[in-house]
Amino acid sequence: MKNKIALFAALVASTAAAQPALAQDATTGGGTTFRGIRVEANAGWDRFQSEGTNNEKFGYGGTLGFDGTIGERFVIGAEGSYWRANKWTENCSTAADTTNVCRKAFEEWGAAVRAGVLATPDLLIFAKGGYVNSEQRKRITTAAGAPLVYDTYRSDGYQVGGGAEYTLTQTSLPVYVNAQYVFSDYHGHSSRHRVMGGIGVRFK
Repeated sequence: MKNKIALFAALVASTAAAQPALAQDATTGGGTTFRGIRVEANAGWDRFQSEGTNNEKFGYGGTLGFDGTIGERFVIGAEGSYWRANKWTENCSTAADTTNVCRKAFEEWGAAVRAGVLATPDLLIFAKGGYVNSEQRKRITTAAGAPLVYDTYRSDGYQVGGGAEYTLTQTSLPVYVNAQYVFSDYHGHSSRHRVMGGIGVRFK
């Protein structure tokens, strides 16, 4: 957990350090609200893949980010995220020796860099990539159900994704919505697909 917090803090700090120059560029035009700290809630479809099969469920989480603008059209920032499937997800398969192998996914924590282009002052098209860490459990039992292995661990990996974000209100505390797809790979042992929507507020 300390490593995840340190990584996200470093991403936010690097973006914040560049903010004075970014803000200066933004004053040349554009009138966009896509800068400052943002907090959002996320929900959508979750598909966890492992052991040659998959499990689909409703998922939800949250994101804390920080954005700056470069010129009139480019936005770059850092974000930290939390995600989980409702009642978790577990995939099971039967091995050649008839043992049952199951892998269960719990919460996912992520830290990413996000960059995008303003299609309009209110609409951002973006892509992102970064680090993820998921708590998982591997369980192996005999055909009769007797336990052989029961191992809970954390798995590192990477995430890539993209989407669109739209500003609903041009107030001192802008509200926005977004839609995005995110793929997480936990070093080849398992993976997760997410299609989710978000609603948030930005502190300029």
